[in-house]
Amino acid sequence: MINDTLRPYAPVLSHSKRYYLIAGGRAGGRSYFASQYATARLIEKSYFRCAIMRYVLGDIRNSIFQEIRDRIEEQKVEGHIDIKEHTLTINYLKNTINGVGFRKSSGDQKAKLKSLANYNCVIIEEADETSEEDFQQLDDSLRTIKTDIIVMLLFNMPDKKHWIMKRWFNLVDSGVEGFYKPVLKDSEKHNTEYIFTTYADNEINLNNTTITNFERYKETKPDHYYNMIKGLVSEGKRGRVFKNWEVINDSEYELLEYPVFYGLDFGFTNDPTALVEIKIHNENIYLRELIYETGLLNKSIADRMETLGVSKSSCIYADNAEPKSIEELRRLGFNILPAEKGQDSIRKGIDLIHSHKVFYTESSVNISLENQDYTWSLDRNKEPTNVPVDRMNHLLDATRYGVYTNHYTKRPNIRLL
Repeated sequence: MINDTLRPYAPVLSHSKRYYLIAGGRAGGRSYFASQYATARLIEKSYFRCAIMRYVLGDIRNSIFQEIRDRIEEQKVEGHIDIKEHTLTINYLKNTINGVGFRKSSGDQKAKLKSLANYNCVIIEEADETSEEDFQQLDDSLRTIKTDIIVMLLFNMPDKKHWIMKRWFNLVDSGVEGFYKPVLKDSEKHNTEYIFTTYADNEINLNNTTITNFERYKETKPDHYYNMIKGLVSEGKRGRVFKNWEVINDSEYELLEYPVFYGLDFGFTNDPTALVEIKIHNENIYLRELIYETGLLNKSIADRMETLGVSKSSCIYADNAEPKSIEELRRLGFNILPAEKGQDSIRKGIDLIHSHKVFYTESSVNISLENQDYTWSLDRNKEPTNVPVDRMNHLLDATRYGVYTNHYTKRPNIRLL
């Protein structure tokens, strides 16, 4: 079963560990090995009950389930094996492989995972899509005494804050700014094996054009190259919208005697109201977080702004989807204006911020957190699109309202009441 291409995966065959973390760069042969392993174990005489898993059940059909079918055809044993595509099951005598999803669909927020007590093998494809809670529920359900249990996690490298990184790895300097090399923690080595591969371990199965394209990314898409091709761990989430923002201390910020304006994003029950103070000088943007709190009525926002020393003559650019709130704050004496929106205003606002160097104060904790988590949505190939994920970006939206409206409308910083 093991040839030179699959040799990096040989430690799995010992079954000496419970967890096998198989990760790295694209085209490392991970899915091929997992499907060949599952096929070989299926037709052995020894007990084998395997769950092949992804976050969404339906995604299994065209991924690892199809890979296993391909291996069965290559081994020319399909006539002895019962394959039921509609239920995602593959049976040989008493041995079985079953497709299992953590969720029935991408919109299903409730776990549908049933007990896997009698399973002795679990293969999780795209394991980085799985939550820590779901994985723990799965892991706790594996209790068979018939044989050793192995859990195989296949994944591309997530960012450094991902639970997989925190649970199993220490991160060391990779020599590439913003990226780290994962090293298995000593405390986990007793029951965990880490196997790292990239396309370089699988070149015999790749054509020259594919390899050339991979290497070209080093110049054209360096973030993609170091994360998805070289298998390094990124500083932030894949496809971050804003990078290289710098922190300044609050006393430095106070000394910047530039005109001040504000961005305001309304929230209440689940989302916080977010107010950011903005200063711009030449090509630099300076930000300070002032409000980040749920449950604030408009009167409370006004009171808070007064306490914080927000000048009633300074422009406050607020989300124009809340005209009633804007009017109430205006009647309470603040120079609040609806932010400019229109066709592609989100992208234009982001582009405008990209054209500046951005600094934020060390006290602006939530600006820092949002900046790390604000990403472009990814397409089916995990490539960033030009549409940001609209989640946990309240201060960043407020910043965009202020910077974009102040720049494109050229509104003077005067009272309009």
